[in-house]
Amino acid sequence: MAAPKKSRGPAGGQGRPGRALALILIAMVALTGGMFLADQPTPRLGIDLAGGTSITLEAKSEPGQESAINKTNMDTAVQIMERRVNGLGVSEAEVQTQGDRNIIVNIPKGTNSAQAREQVGTTAKLYFRPVLTVAQGTPTPEPSASSSGKPTPSGSPSAPTADKGKASATPDASATTQGRAVTGALKTDSTPSPKASTTPKADTTPSASAADEAAAAKLQKQFAALDCSSKASRAEAARGAKPTDTVVACSSEGDAKYVLGPSEVSGTEVDSAKAGFDQQRGMWIVNMEFTKQGSKQFQTITKKLSAQQSPQNQFAIALDGEVVSAPQVNTTLSGSAEISGSFTQQSAEDLANVLSYGALPLSFKEQSVTTVTAALGGEQLQAGLIAGAIGLALVVIYLVAYYRGLAFIALLSLLVSGILTYTLMSLLGPAIGFALNLPAVCGAIVAIGITADSFIVYFERVRDEIREGRTLRPAVERAWPRARRTILVSDFVSFLAAAVLFVVTVGKVQGFAFTLGLTTLLDVVVVFLFTKPLMTLMARTKFFAGGHPWSGLDPQRLGAKPPLRRSRRVNAPTDPKEA
Repeated sequence: MAAPKKSRGPAGGQGRPGRALALILIAMVALTGGMFLADQPTPRLGIDLAGGTSITLEAKSEPGQESAINKTNMDTAVQIMERRVNGLGVSEAEVQTQGDRNIIVNIPKGTNSAQAREQVGTTAKLYFRPVLTVAQGTPTPEPSASSSGKPTPSGSPSAPTADKGKASATPDASATTQGRAVTGALKTDSTPSPKASTTPKADTTPSASAADEAAAAKLQKQFAALDCSSKASRAEAARGAKPTDTVVACSSEGDAKYVLGPSEVSGTEVDSAKAGFDQQRGMWIVNMEFTKQGSKQFQTITKKLSAQQSPQNQFAIALDGEVVSAPQVNTTLSGSAEISGSFTQQSAEDLANVLSYGALPLSFKEQSVTTVTAALGGEQLQAGLIAGAIGLALVVIYLVAYYRGLAFIALLSLLVSGILTYTLMSLLGPAIGFALNLPAVCGAIVAIGITADSFIVYFERVRDEIREGRTLRPAVERAWPRARRTILVSDFVSFLAAAVLFVVTVGKVQGFAFTLGLTTLLDVVVVFLFTKPLMTLMARTKFFAGGHPWSGLDPQRLGAKPPLRRSRRVNAPTDPKEA
């Protein structure tokens, strides 16, 4: 005699629904606790809800470089701006192109928006140039020649302060001496030789060509007229300067002006930069590490400069055409460099951030700045919440009217889904910089319908089984495999659509796609770990199992078929007398 087969429990381990319910309860408690431990009880809000600043930057082309404004350079600029802003700790800042020449930067309120605004458009073209001469930042008086033909000093500018990493002019330097230094700078090699003196040779050097004389005169006039106290003048002096040119430049504070030789080391050779505080000098500095090639170049220039007299033993660190520091070189250096200046902690960290993430391939000008007020964002959030409440109310009314007692299971499932969504959105703020914007709110509203659709699919499968004449408990288990397959296919399609939308779009639309994808995944979790186990437990209660009219599972209301009954077979009599 064959041994009887052991009966198997319901597929998927649903014979113990309490375990699944306990698991999702633990997850809810852990997420809620983590939300408060992270001190993030509410989701971070995006710029359209919390307010903030929207900056429009327009790309500028340098003379003869109009073709530089192309898609590749614009995309590169967007990536660098994003890294710079993220390096400041600004979350949910949106950086995206608009048209062929514009970049839009949206910075939410409550972050380092002013700091980010200063950095996003900074070109950050860094060059290390030798200092040829230096003077006070105000315009220099024109020299006047005496009857003997010798230049006569017509004023001696006061020297700028020597601290803050800036070079100081020789106290007795006259405008004439500075003018002759400018002229001599164009007649000699761009990098002064160890034997060069502070005062260049006279203008009567036989080797000077007419072109050199004209360039020297132009540069001398430009240097004399330069007024570094004017921001417009500083910007004009920096415009169009090439690395191979001898140029005039202002200090970033505007208290000094320089004549600088051609670049010896480019900022592209900076491998890393970090801000730090020098305890001995009591000042903030920026330490830079060079690449292998940059280290060799830096070693070569510092070796030459260390043999010079002031101010030609200084190299200027020129950022976007302005001198941020001009330290003296007393010995040969290689591998690393230090920028010292009138830095605060914030400005030193800003400079290190800009240097670390590279220079923009284009120059930009600020075209417009728009401030989004928090009041406007609050109105949008309120409108979104009202729309969500209306949508949820309509779903509840439909569930109660059509499914009656089953609506209780659906509402509890929606509540669990809402708790999981809210806690995850709050935790994803500090974790990955997620911020809730208006499209994300729309995605959450759409998710209400997706989640309710999963409940409806399962409930209808159960009711179909009851219409076939089965009792509730077997109907719940037989309906689950078919409902599960339909729910997974539906959610997979929704998640795939959200993923594609997230990849191919930018900006706020990604918030919609991300929220839709997140809530779709949570729908699967809630249906498998909460709705189905709860339905299994409810099927054991008298209210649902007995088919109460308000349970939503009344066989009579559903038009259930009567169960098929087998008629008893009457055995033929064996006794002939009974026949």
